[in-house]
Amino acid sequence: MTETVEKTAAGAILYDKAIINQISDERFTPGGWLHAETLEGPLRSAGRGNTMFVGNVPRQFVLRHYMRGGLVGKLVRDSYVFSGADSTRSFVEWRLLDKLSSNNLRVPRPAAARYLRRGTFYTADLITVRIPDVMPLSQYIAVHDPDEAFWNSMGAEIYEFHAAGVHHADMNAYNLQIDKAGQLWMLDFDKGSLKSPGPWQQQTLRRLHRSLQKITGLDPKLHFRAHNWEQILEGYFSASRSA
Repeated sequence: MTETVEKTAAGAILYDKAIINQISDERFTPGGWLHAETLEGPLRSAGRGNTMFVGNVPRQFVLRHYMRGGLVGKLVRDSYVFSGADSTRSFVEWRLLDKLSSNNLRVPRPAAARYLRRGTFYTADLITVRIPDVMPLSQYIAVHDPDEAFWNSMGAEIYEFHAAGVHHADMNAYNLQIDKAGQLWMLDFDKGSLKSPGPWQQQTLRRLHRSLQKITGLDPKLHFRAHNWEQILEGYFSASRSA
């Protein structure tokens, strides 16, 4: 992809002309599109209400406004300290997604990113191409009862990302999405990065395990049990031995 950066009155926009040939600040608001709907989902899978589907099929987009989480998010809703355009969360995530999608990893294709400065702080937004016919893993295991091959395959697909050095900062049952073919996609790479092999690989696996345990606690009818986690690990380490 070829990135283009355009300065705006209060910040800048980074975008791919092959996907969006004209861009403006309005595109980062629901009113800038003929169609916009807030993303909703069960089991808290809709995040913080900061994500929308915009545009019309066949090419729809996902518009996400960066929001703080945790205790900090209760005090500072969506502002970050500005330390240069290339360090803004939206530009960093856009460029990471650009690299990953160019290497045929199953991630959203980035369309546009923006930041708006307000003194020493900024807010940020990201537009990606919507992946058709995917659902969060949390929802998938509510409507399907996956077999051992599915869980093995998921483990192997997670290893594929790890082998490429992809560190997902919040790998959970919502950011892992499953398409109609049962294949794994990863979404939401805020604070993600490329790293050399290290302890972070097991840390992200443990993060996913905690997430699956948590949602099973919210709804015990979900199709996930302890032996399914062993099947994920079996697929992961089998792929690592075959690499």
